[in-house]
Amino acid sequence: MSRVVEQVLTSEIGHILERSLRGHRPTKSECVQLLKSDDIHAMGEVAGILVRRRFGKTASFVNNIILNYTNVCITDCKFCAFYRPPKHNEAYTLTIPQIKSRVKSAWELFKIRQVLIQGGHNPLLNIEYYEEVFNTIRSEFPKVGIHGLSASEIDTIAKVEKTSTREVLSRLKQAGLQSVPGAGAEILVDSIKDIISPKKISSRDWLRIMEEAHKMGLTASATMMYGHVESYEDIAEHMYSIVKLQEETGGFMAFIPWNFEPNNTLLQKQGTVTQGSGGLRLLKMIAISRILYDDIIPHIQSSWLTNGVGMAQLALTYGADDFGGTLIGEEVVSCTGARSTELTDAKIRGAISQVGYVPMERDNFYNHTS
Repeated sequence: MSRVVEQVLTSEIGHILERSLRGHRPTKSECVQLLKSDDIHAMGEVAGILVRRRFGKTASFVNNIILNYTNVCITDCKFCAFYRPPKHNEAYTLTIPQIKSRVKSAWELFKIRQVLIQGGHNPLLNIEYYEEVFNTIRSEFPKVGIHGLSASEIDTIAKVEKTSTREVLSRLKQAGLQSVPGAGAEILVDSIKDIISPKKISSRDWLRIMEEAHKMGLTASATMMYGHVESYEDIAEHMYSIVKLQEETGGFMAFIPWNFEPNNTLLQKQGTVTQGSGGLRLLKMIAISRILYDDIIPHIQSSWLTNGVGMAQLALTYGADDFGGTLIGEEVVSCTGARSTELTDAKIRGAISQVGYVPMERDNFYNHTS
């Protein structure tokens, strides 16, 4: 009997982990058991076996910029330090020439493969603004993919235009949108959303908009923001909502768990959440994500942005296969003052290589580009 198998079998969650090695997804109640367990190492051993079966010791990353095109927002999320209300003296919206200039500089300096476009819920922007942004990027920089707009931003555009989210997605796809990031999900339980983001779209609407995107050929990532006011049961509910949709559409390319950073947020000021949840919690979330999604969502991202490079390196051994992006120009997490929020591709390649993995640059669709 190998040391790993012996450790798994003797763990309090050994029966769940042993079945996972044989290709059986944990039930929702078993997911809660994993979340409550402190045997993170046993989970990591199993998740590590699963990810190496699929990807060997290759770890992908994308050379990208994040384009936070506006910080004007009317949803007032209590976990966000980035947004500013309309007419605030620090509010901004980038013009088309400013966006073109940023992408041009990033292409010339870094040969980026992707622009991740996200911002606030700005009621002053109509759909033509986004169409012009996407058309400009795709026509001027055809090798740069567009991964843009959360489901809640899509919903805001639909409200401004007094049309359906399906129509918005269709027009944006025609303008050049290629894939949709998973932001806006937070925890897909409305009792939690009512506390941390009461003005944002419901869990049902997030899932509906993602389903609409998938059905018109727009692939997406799914995310989960943990470490605030949610319970283990809430996390399991979130993760299984993703399972259900993925079984219907197959549209999610990746799952990205990331921890809430409370600095400079209303949740911290109110004393609701005073500190982040830490690196061990990240490793547990990465491992459980791999165990739960291995057969239906291929890619799990190691989330260096909120936990740092060292934890992201460890996450590669706990079930992650993707290091994320360079995120040049990131402004949202940096507003919390947490840490440096951008890396060069050379630094990411070095970080991956340091832990014995082979770095592979990818595009929007997780196709290797080098």
